[in-house]
Amino acid sequence: MSMKRKNSGKILVIFWILAVLGLAGWFAYLQIHYRNLENLKPLVSLAPISAEKKEEARVLMDILSATKDEKTFLLLFQNNLELRPGGGFIGSFGILKTKNGKIEDIRIFDTGNFDKNVPLGETPPEPFREILGYENWKMRDSNWSPDFAVNAKKAEYFYHLGGGKEEIDGVAAINTDVLDTLLSVTGPVKIDGYPGEYRDENAILQLEYQVEKGYVEQGIAKEERKNIMKELAEILSEKARNLTFSEQFTLAEKLEERLKEKDIQLFFKDENLQKEIDSVGWGGEIRESESDYLFIVDANMNALKTDYCIRRKVEYAVDFSAEKPEATLNITYKHACRTKDWMTSDYRDWLRVYVPQGSRLLVGASGQSGEAEYPEESGKSVFGMLVKVPVGETKTVTLKYVLPENIDEKYYALLAQKQSGSGELPLSLSVKQKDGKTLEKAEILNTDKEFGL
Repeated sequence: MSMKRKNSGKILVIFWILAVLGLAGWFAYLQIHYRNLENLKPLVSLAPISAEKKEEARVLMDILSATKDEKTFLLLFQNNLELRPGGGFIGSFGILKTKNGKIEDIRIFDTGNFDKNVPLGETPPEPFREILGYENWKMRDSNWSPDFAVNAKKAEYFYHLGGGKEEIDGVAAINTDVLDTLLSVTGPVKIDGYPGEYRDENAILQLEYQVEKGYVEQGIAKEERKNIMKELAEILSEKARNLTFSEQFTLAEKLEERLKEKDIQLFFKDENLQKEIDSVGWGGEIRESESDYLFIVDANMNALKTDYCIRRKVEYAVDFSAEKPEATLNITYKHACRTKDWMTSDYRDWLRVYVPQGSRLLVGASGQSGEAEYPEESGKSVFGMLVKVPVGETKTVTLKYVLPENIDEKYYALLAQKQSGSGELPLSLSVKQKDGKTLEKAEILNTDKEFGL
């Protein structure tokens, strides 16, 4: 999120490298500063860190190497208080240009203003048409897939459709939670001309109020209401450059976690580099699995910023004592807010559950509003449905389905993928074996995880 023009740059990438190199971090910084990356790579193999961290370090250095030539990146700023399949509602985006490993220029755009330039005629996904009555698809809603590579290509398509001229080399999505991470290290920020102080525990809600209501009270034109984002970014950029080495290291570790948790997602046109990014889990892809698979994906359908109030819990049970392996999935939504206001409403969500291809519902879904849909996508079977949760209430959606026969008890494992922007998701797994014995496991799903029993 380093946004200042002519930034002496490389801040985020350097921080991530510092995180994975540990004690070798300072030497890494010096090597990168002089762009001597090839000399640095052998040090990674010798560093006293895990194989996973070593691989991440190599990938980060290759990402930095990719910015030595002139490159242009599309940045998508996703507000996960209004959750969408790819992370959150795209309220703003930026065009970032790099050269010689430095940030040369960045421009920030209000997506609502930009979308006025996108011609009519692009048909939106069916839930937008059926539930919201949308007849046209634009950039703000482009992240309809839970696979970030799909969203990145679609966002670039709308960027050019709306008159964008730059050829894009890569796309990055950044969720609002990353702002908390930055402020937790830089400390509070005051912005000239705006009231209050922005801290890690309140910044997102303050910004939300500012761009939804505060700008009116201050006499700011609607089309200029998001200018505060650029001003905040410039202040944070300056603060980040003045951090101590210890503070840089702390920020590095925190940003690395955001990558793992999909609050930062990356896509590069360079296919080899993208394969590296996917190999460490930073590409936000729908992954393949030879055993069981579960990916729960929610889409806030014009329910304001109500995801701030929603608490989710998942209970998943597999029964191998039946003739064919059967699965029972319970997804519980608790609306923790008690009243409606300018940012809170009854929750209206288009839920999609991605399961192994060939899975078949035993009975119709329960707990949803209206009929369910059963398409296939990305090599998975998908159960899709509308879920409504009134303010202050709790709703549980239940799905019972037969798993494909290739999923057996002896080699059972579950790959559970975490949706970008969804926060922490409690997940309990119960597996009943043919002999009647039940094995159980519980996790907090904050990144993709594999469950083995």
